[in-house]
Amino acid sequence: MGSASASSLPASAGAGENLVLILDFGSQYTHLITRRVRQLGVLSLCVSGTAPLASLAGLRPRAVVLSGGPHSVHASGAPTFPEGFLEFAAGAGAHVLGVCYGMQLLVQSLGGAVEAGEKQEYGKMEVEVTARSSALYGEGEVGKRQTVWMSHGDEVVRLPEGFEVVARSVQGAVAAVENREKRFYGLQYHPEVTHSPQGMETLRRFLFDVCGIKADWKMQDVLDEEIRTIQSMVGPDEHVICALSGGVDSTVAATLVHKAIGDRLHCVFVDNGLLRYNERERVMLTFESDLHLPVTCVDASEQFLSKLKGVKDPEMKRKIIGREFIAVFDDFAHKLEQKIGKRPGYLVQGTLYPDVIESCPPPGSGRTHSHTIKSHHNVGGLPKDMKLKLIEPLKLLFKDEVRKLGSILNVPESFLKRHPFPGPGLAVRVLGDVTEGNALEVLRQVDEIFVQAIKDAGLYDIIWQAFAVFLPVQTVGVQGDQRTHSNAVALRAITSEDGMTADWYYFEREFLVDVVNKICNNVRGVNRVVQDITQKPPATVEWE
Repeated sequence: MGSASASSLPASAGAGENLVLILDFGSQYTHLITRRVRQLGVLSLCVSGTAPLASLAGLRPRAVVLSGGPHSVHASGAPTFPEGFLEFAAGAGAHVLGVCYGMQLLVQSLGGAVEAGEKQEYGKMEVEVTARSSALYGEGEVGKRQTVWMSHGDEVVRLPEGFEVVARSVQGAVAAVENREKRFYGLQYHPEVTHSPQGMETLRRFLFDVCGIKADWKMQDVLDEEIRTIQSMVGPDEHVICALSGGVDSTVAATLVHKAIGDRLHCVFVDNGLLRYNERERVMLTFESDLHLPVTCVDASEQFLSKLKGVKDPEMKRKIIGREFIAVFDDFAHKLEQKIGKRPGYLVQGTLYPDVIESCPPPGSGRTHSHTIKSHHNVGGLPKDMKLKLIEPLKLLFKDEVRKLGSILNVPESFLKRHPFPGPGLAVRVLGDVTEGNALEVLRQVDEIFVQAIKDAGLYDIIWQAFAVFLPVQTVGVQGDQRTHSNAVALRAITSEDGMTADWYYFEREFLVDVVNKICNNVRGVNRVVQDITQKPPATVEWE
């Protein structure tokens, strides 16, 4: 887990705004805190907890949340906020809330004591409010209990001067602390997860009652701010290329940039040979008839597939695809230069906040580069000598926020509800060499049957993402009274809010029976279908 750099903060996050900074110390839930705050109508931004203090210069956040993390405050190399941070927060008049590891870090930094707990607390746990008057829980809550999500081995054993325990776990561990005078607060549990049912109410109380923040962050403001940013970045006679993938992200990004600079935007849709069934025809029709975006379609399938031949490593496939995309865009820019007499200087990409977060180094890892879950096509596959400068207007937004932005921009609802599709396309859904045999064609047919069945059953909008995976495995079967030795495919359907965490979708038995029959009866070369029922984590959404 990583975080956005402070240099990527928008102007709207500047002094005077109702800004909440989330300092990331490596918790898998950090992005959830960011989302929960935004859901309450407050701008929140996630930055590395170990970022230099100078990178926060000019920001005067109304609140700072110190995230949880997988570390012990006693461990060698455990992440900590930069020297002078607490003075910076005090000077900004900010309230500081430590969550889990963040609370322990705050307590230890202020002279308290944290030790390994006699009883480690993981999972659901009850906590009891112990203070008659509490900023985090309100008046008259003493003695009341609530279920929360714990995840800690260390515990606070001595408080710094001026602190008060306001809640304890049923095992007696410190669960919440306050120093109202100094504006320091701490929760040993995670209020941001759904396993803490009253956690959102605690966050709401902290933001609005304790910090006095106003819920004034709106998607219209994001749109206006991004348009101003693009117009100031791109000169009045400069041109921009937009790489359209046919997905929601790049389409919304293109529509936004088009609104900012008009016909100086030139869109290109690349058929890389890794698209879904009839994707090229369907997408181009939508661009022309519904979105009215000027798009040039480039067929580069042979170029991509020839470079991917024999390549089995997932990271290598992503890097190759990223390089070839940029090569296509450079070639497109050269031809455009001959046409309009000026070389475009910018490339638009629909990079989202989760892409940035998952591709950054985890705090406390000791690495200057990410121990990546996987490099994202948008942010991880770009060559260092790329000639085009990047415009990424969505890089601080989550997927649901992009859809809200698209709605404001009048992108058709049917298009906004499309399931996400990975930048590298079917290359990450054909395990191993994508050019081997007829794997791509088989996968296209299976995927089309699966997704169409989901649409026919009225489940498409309920499911976050559904797709098929081609497995490099051949299994024995019986088809038409004959022994077969054919391919196996996997079906994956998930529910999620933002793709950062996900659960598998439970289909009725009749649905699965029907889909499997259709696949095995209509797709030559497939005799076995399995379903992926793994959550994220531990798995990622895509198989590669």
